[in-house]
Amino acid sequence: MSDRAQGFDTLQIHGGAEPDPATGARQTPIYQSTSYVFRDADHAAALFNLQEVGFIYSRLTNPTVMALQNRMAAIEGGAGAVCCSSGHAAQIMALFPLMGPGKNIVISTRLYGGTVTQMSQTIKRFGWSATFVDTDDLDAVKGAIDDDTRAIFCESIANPGGYITDLDALAKIADEAGLPLIVDNTSATPYLCRPIEHGATLVVHSMTKYLTGNGTVTGGCVIDSGKFDWSASDKFPSLSAPEPAYHGLKFHETFGPAAFTFHSIAVGLRDLGMTLNPQAAHYTLLGIETLSLRMRKHCENAVKVAEWLENDPRVETVTYAGLKSSPYHSRMETICPRGAGGLFTFAVKGGYEACVKLVDSVELFSHVANLGDTRSLIIHSASTTHRQLTEEQQRAAGAAPEVVRLSIGIEDADDLIADLDQALAKATA
Repeated sequence: MSDRAQGFDTLQIHGGAEPDPATGARQTPIYQSTSYVFRDADHAAALFNLQEVGFIYSRLTNPTVMALQNRMAAIEGGAGAVCCSSGHAAQIMALFPLMGPGKNIVISTRLYGGTVTQMSQTIKRFGWSATFVDTDDLDAVKGAIDDDTRAIFCESIANPGGYITDLDALAKIADEAGLPLIVDNTSATPYLCRPIEHGATLVVHSMTKYLTGNGTVTGGCVIDSGKFDWSASDKFPSLSAPEPAYHGLKFHETFGPAAFTFHSIAVGLRDLGMTLNPQAAHYTLLGIETLSLRMRKHCENAVKVAEWLENDPRVETVTYAGLKSSPYHSRMETICPRGAGGLFTFAVKGGYEACVKLVDSVELFSHVANLGDTRSLIIHSASTTHRQLTEEQQRAAGAAPEVVRLSIGIEDADDLIADLDQALAKATA
């Protein structure tokens, strides 16, 4: 085929996968195999020395998972990708080659509650730390960076509030500081936002959400832009310095733009073992084939529902960036020109108790701790996903006690509005 760049709708179907060379199967098979036979002793040695690319053991590489990795790199515009067992695993995988005891990251306050806990509490066990800042306050971002900072982390469309981050501004700060910018693109998906085009170094996903789209598997992915110079300073020795486990091999010197991806597989998956199973990879490949079709419908429905809620007297506020009244609407036009996604929150008059009654009263919406499904979902974040946070942290994250989060699906929008109407009537009676 020519070198002509393919469109997104083509890449989501064909990117990273070809007919199975052994059987001619058009759909990528599920290679449910733990290990792979070597041609001979020299072949085995070459694989273990990273002198040849191939399959050794499915904790490291698997043909079905590799097809998914290639497709993720294609639709995000990256140089390579590594898939793992969950979105939380992907975040640790992204940080693993960058961090060390005493090192820190600068991270947005507007994040999924589980990420706030992971970054404020769990990573301390590795000797890492996180400094939380409002990423709309660029001076605060700059002021939080010190000699031990190793990355800046944010979400493109923040969960739960649907706030859109100024990725270009953060990328400029990261570049000036010689740091990678890591962007969680779960809520936007690469159809709505391609963070690498806005200067991101690494992109992480919970593939559990929109990418698979049907609530059947958990999975995560890290996509590397291939553009960061890991050898420009001594901050990233895992990628620039000799690796003892591979006879002094220097990943960046040896693999160039693919250094991060090779390290994440050869060291990250080898030692952390957060492997994606091939059946989950297969389901995710199937989901990605219809991503653009679904996201267009998610966005169309979200606009209709958000506009209805904004005009309802039982509702205090709606956070959706797709509304012209949103302070993030102009940012949508540059960061997410195809739409603001299907995720947002709204504040119910009556506060915490009204929110609890609302989620207990819906009939079509599903009350679950997930997002990005074809089905419309609802949750009261303050009592569930963000329950472990203080009220101050909840409000900073966009998950205040009086707020309900919606993940708008691809059903008929009028049916979704009717369900919210009857639930609001009961919640605010």
